Amino acid sequence: MAMEDPDRKTEVVLLACGSFNPITNMHLRLFELAKDYLHETGKYKVIKGIISPVGDAYKKKGLISADHRVTMAKLATNNSDWVEVDDWESSQSEWLETVKVLRHHHEKLSSPDPTVSLQNALPLTKPGRKRKQEPNRHDPIKKKNQSPDGKNVPQVKLLCGSDVLESFGIPNLWKLEDITEIIQNYGLVCISRAGNSTQKFIYESDILWKYKNNIHLVEEWITNDISSTKIRRALRRGQSIRYLVPDVVRAYIEKNDLYSLESEDRNAGVTLAPLQKNASDSKN
Repeated sequence: MAMEDPDRKTEVVLLACGSFNPITNMHLRLFELAKDYLHETGKYKVIKGIISPVGDAYKKKGLISADHRVTMAKLATNNSDWVEVDDWESSQSEWLETVKVLRHHHEKLSSPDPTVSLQNALPLTKPGRKRKQEPNRHDPIKKKNQSPDGKNVPQVKLLCGSDVLESFGIPNLWKLEDITEIIQNYGLVCISRAGNSTQKFIYESDILWKYKNNIHLVEEWITNDISSTKIRRALRRGQSIRYLVPDVVRAYIEKNDLYSLESEDRNAGVTLAPLQKNASDSKN
């Protein structure tokens, strides 16, 4: 029996989900910070980064069309040799929970045939559904990260900022079982500012504390306060966003006149899709 190489590094794919409305230099920096951190542990080898913009059905205020957001993200990553954009999530007609996007990419990496349909990965939260591709109905995510043909499968980890981690505490925004599956089966790489209260938030959450070894906190020492919200505000006021977003993204925004007072009112008064769905589920 062949012994495992103790020096073998676990391959990792970093997945970032979000609005990317628009994508900024800070979004791109998250990938670089996470990659440096994981490589410095000596345990991991980051082989790919994936940007997955949310679909229009998310219904966030000021969210412009997925077509524009995906195009800008592709322009921003065009010269990257390891970060790419995936439009599977954004092309869905309904809003998808983040855990389903993680499952999708895990299944995609696990499947020996990349053209295989991945719809079977979606309804795992509901017991009793048929799952032809899953050999073990009680454990949809293989602990040893092996594909059906026995090859090691890269781990998919959710890349996010501390705001996403702390949003786990917002009522009805996340399902407890989804948070558990995300952290237990995949893991988080969370970029937080030095001195941030993220560790305290983990300490105060029983579920996060239970799986704290699967949460990688990356301290961002070169602070960067760029956000999509601030970019949109500057654009509405006719102010420059040069050096805050990639030049190709800035040119695309200007050419298509994307952000305005009118666009910021899009979905105004509409309940955010996860709040609407989870509140409804909790009543049933």
